[in-house]
Amino acid sequence: MSSILTNTSAMVALQTMKSINSGLNQVQSEISTGKSVANAKDNAAVWAISKTMESDVSSFESISDSLSLGQSTVAVARTAAETVTNLLTEMKTKIVAAQGENVDRGKMQTDISALKEQIQSVVGAAQFNGLNLVQGGGGMNVLSSLDRGANGVSATSIAVGSADLRTGGYTPAAAFTGSDGASAGADVFGFTMDAGATGTVAIDAAVLNAGDSLNLTIGGKPVSYTVTQADKDSTSAADVIANGVKKAIEAAGLNVSVDYDSANAGELVLTNDGAGDIAVSGQFRNAGSGGLSAMTGIDVSTDAAGALAAIEGLITTATDAAASFGSAEKRLSMQGDFVSKLTDAMKTGIGSMVDANMEEASARLQALQVQQQLGVQSLSIANQSPQSILSLFR
Repeated sequence: MSSILTNTSAMVALQTMKSINSGLNQVQSEISTGKSVANAKDNAAVWAISKTMESDVSSFESISDSLSLGQSTVAVARTAAETVTNLLTEMKTKIVAAQGENVDRGKMQTDISALKEQIQSVVGAAQFNGLNLVQGGGGMNVLSSLDRGANGVSATSIAVGSADLRTGGYTPAAAFTGSDGASAGADVFGFTMDAGATGTVAIDAAVLNAGDSLNLTIGGKPVSYTVTQADKDSTSAADVIANGVKKAIEAAGLNVSVDYDSANAGELVLTNDGAGDIAVSGQFRNAGSGGLSAMTGIDVSTDAAGALAAIEGLITTATDAAASFGSAEKRLSMQGDFVSKLTDAMKTGIGSMVDANMEEASARLQALQVQQQLGVQSLSIANQSPQSILSLFR
């Protein structure tokens, strides 16, 4: 039966055209975005998995940066420990030479003293991004991995220990007391003064020995004073040492006034003469502590045999530190390589799930374009079929 109200052939042709055009839109989207799953509408499950993996890839890239930072920090410490080992070895050759008779041990001691100062310089400068692993302390934890399990996501770290290659060490701030000081046992003494405010720095001479140093940082500028034997022998050691610290602060050209508190021996009163806040912090450096503290007593001019006995232990300490840092650096390097390869593998996996097959997309595009042309022809033929009904009425 023919009808001028319902053209079934045209309806079929239109549905076919819609399907062809939908396929064309999908292929064009794949070609333009490069993805077969560009959003959750395309494939919700695959899209969700890919987004989770993409977030993990971003996290691992941050972890890679952390590992690079940690590796650089450890490399600096290792280099410092190796340099100290070499300097101590050079010192040993001079100490061995001093064991002989008819040698000028005084001149040899001058060379040894220069090597001591160089070792102190190396240890003090071996910091990376503010962290010095050869001056003792608690080491550091380097973010190394992101573990995803049944209980969620957790971050893991590689612990890197520190080494103490100082000729003197920092002890708790017992040398600094006062109403504004840190609590007992604190490693760093400190307080902050507002504009026009005052703060006290009281020095306890009883815990100090000749060679110890008092290190303050006032308004970001370092101030230090080294205790002498004459200071300790003084009848008022606290006041003498406080006077030395006062002169050091004044010589630094800081925007603070320094006065004595006559009611308390060894106490200084600082006044902030500036318009902004000034932070005051300090540490007490004990010349008798530190992994290489025995080095300060080496003197071939007075005890060549004792110097030879001491140098062996110092070389062992520095060698052990260099070996420990070398092992930690190697581990961080291997973890960095693993994270890099893991990131590449994850990117490949994501691509296999969501990336479009461009060869297939090209072939489909050609086929759909031909189908579209045929569909247009089919629709045109279907639209002409009602015209044949006119011949019945002629």
